[in-house]
Amino acid sequence: MLLEESPRQRLPQWLKKSLRPGHEAAKTDALLKELGLHTICESGRCPNRDECYSQKTATFMIMGDVCTRSCGFCSVSTGRPEALEADEPMRVAAATRTLGLKHVVVTSVNRDDLPDEGVEHFVSVIRELKKFSDTLTIEILTPDFKRTQSEAVKKIVSEGPHIFNHNVETVPRLYKRVRPQATYDISLEIFRQIRKNSCTVLTKSGLMLGLGESKEEVLAVLKDLREAGCDILTLGQYLQSSPLGLAVEEYIHPDTFGDYKQEALDMGFRWVESAPFVRSSFHAKESFEALRGEALPCKKPTV
Repeated sequence: MLLEESPRQRLPQWLKKSLRPGHEAAKTDALLKELGLHTICESGRCPNRDECYSQKTATFMIMGDVCTRSCGFCSVSTGRPEALEADEPMRVAAATRTLGLKHVVVTSVNRDDLPDEGVEHFVSVIRELKKFSDTLTIEILTPDFKRTQSEAVKKIVSEGPHIFNHNVETVPRLYKRVRPQATYDISLEIFRQIRKNSCTVLTKSGLMLGLGESKEEVLAVLKDLREAGCDILTLGQYLQSSPLGLAVEEYIHPDTFGDYKQEALDMGFRWVESAPFVRSSFHAKESFEALRGEALPCKKPTV
């Protein structure tokens, strides 16, 4: 797997890393293939894949590896997905058990083709994971459920995931180019819906930087997320993972990521990961353990 360099500028030194897989990474990859499971690490061509696989961790991607949307930043295939596999939740639980995971992250492709947009499949996965262990912590990273959002969020929250993540990805001005089939306000509303249904589940979101956004726009999104009830934030550098992906407009310096982290903490985010190689699942287990047991303010989000 290679990171594509933007024609505008060469990859800076702080973004160069070895991508050679080790023995443990190969074992994790073999297990996932044996169980017929997809990961966003693989389908999304994540630069951290081999590092995570070596540590026997992965972000499971359920409901297939074909997405109904065509986001400009994403290398997951777009097209007509196949039917859901009824035994996939059991296979996710089996992989979790074999890998000995203490914290599991589950995401999915968008399934706009399904009447419920895939929410019942998420519910089934959470239930199977809970059968595996009472101490396992579960983090989900969901689509926006734009047609069924209120009911979808209510169903998922009732199953008791520990962290509910939905990435807004970028600033509103860039949505037409970056997320043409999504709407910023709908993505933001998911956090208000979570808070209407739970005062205990931790909420999380993330943005990619380097797509042409301004600092003022980023800070405005962080303010919106906090007002909507988001607790945990991830900020990372957008990297063009295929020739068809959007070009990188700017490589953000690590010091700037540090500045954003402090700004976010000052706004009241309870945990922030902000660095070039940060992705949604970066230090996911550590963030939950750090916040475990802390009381959440039980109040309705700002409308």
